[in-house]
This record gives sequence, structure tokens and C-alpha cells, in this order.
Amino acid sequence: MKSSGSAAPRRRRSLSFLTPELILETAMTVMERDGADALTLRQLGAELGVDHTAVLRHFRNKDELLLALSNKLIAEALEGMVPSPDWRDTLRDLAARVRRACHTHPRVAVVVAGRTSRREAEFAGAEIVIGALLQAGLQGREAASSYRALVEVALSYSALEAMLLTVPEADRAADHAAWSREYVALPADRYPNIAAVASHLPEVEEEDQFEVALELILDAVELRARRR
Repeated sequence: MKSSGSAAPRRRRSLSFLTPELILETAMTVMERDGADALTLRQLGAELGVDHTAVLRHFRNKDELLLALSNKLIAEALEGMVPSPDWRDTLRDLAARVRRACHTHPRVAVVVAGRTSRREAEFAGAEIVIGALLQAGLQGREAASSYRALVEVALSYSALEAMLLTVPEADRAADHAAWSREYVALPADRYPNIAAVASHLPEVEEEDQFEVALELILDAVELRARRR
């Protein structure tokens, strides 16, 4: 005999498994596998096996999700880091860590590396960088300006390298060969300045330009500190 009462309510699937960290990890997977344009809330919900509105319980919109991804990238870079007694070593270490994180997640880095996440990992990174600059001897506005320049150069360079990692290998090889081929073959009467250094360009290409750029900035910081 059928019950005369109302039908039992349909059992709802528990969403307790759905955490912000799981959402971010899944978002990273989608971006690295299918490209940044593939990341939509609907696609993210499908990957997680839930309605996309469940994602909105943790992130109000896609931009908030991207800011959290930016913070996650920095958190990964900072993991296990201990500042050195030497301010230059601290900044070298942090820059290398950020670069490594961007290389690990290149498609994510291209999209979020330039964002200001306003979250804990970003604050922790800023505290380390500014502390190193104060230790170097900078103060006030000069320390603040140098902090912005250093961080933005490191992040933008890392994001540029990350973008190049998404370029087909054959195309990257052609770019690399240009320094010892097209540049060396340019006519000196038309490009005298290039010709003056052309023979050095191939060997410079073998250098780590990220480290060169970083050392130039650190030298400038030291010079400014001495002027004080």
C-alpha cells in the first residue's frame, strides 16, 4: 500500500567535499590543460561534478577566483622560505621562487601574475621584500618605490617567460637562433649599433637574462642606499 503522506524529499548530494582549495586546484588544472579561456564557472562546475552555482558559494565571481589563484601562486613560491641575513640573498631567493612557480603553472601565471590579490600570501611576500629593502638601507618612499619596481619586474619577467613556454618548441628554437643568424647578418652600414655588438649577442643569449635583470635592480638598490 502506498503511503498517504507526501513523498519523501529527494536526497541532496552533500557538497562538504567542495573546498576553496579544491576549487583552486581544479581551476589550475583546467587552465594548464585547456588554456585560460577555457576557465568558466560552468566548466569548473562540470570538472568538479557540481552545478556551477556551488562554486559561487566560495567565490562570488570569476574575478575573485582569479585573485585567489594569484595568491595561491605566491603562496606556492613562499612555501618553506626563510629570509637570509643578507638582504640580496633574500631577494634573489624570493625572485627565483616566484619564477619557478610561474614556470610550473605558465598558463595561470600569464593571466594572474600582474594582479594585486590583497590576500595573505601577497602580504607575506610584501613583508619580506620591504624588510630586505629596509635592511639594505632604503627608507620611506624610496623603499616603497623600489619594492613596487622590484616585484613588478620579477613578476612581469616571470610571466613573459611563462608565456614563451606555451609557444611551440620549434618556434622558440627559431627565436633563439635569430641571435646567431639574422642579427649577425645585418648590414653594418644600415645597423651600425647592432653590428658593434652583434658578435656578442649569441653568447649573451646563453646567459640567464632574468638573473642579469635582477642583479641590475639589486645594484641600483645598493647604490641608492649608499647615497643616503
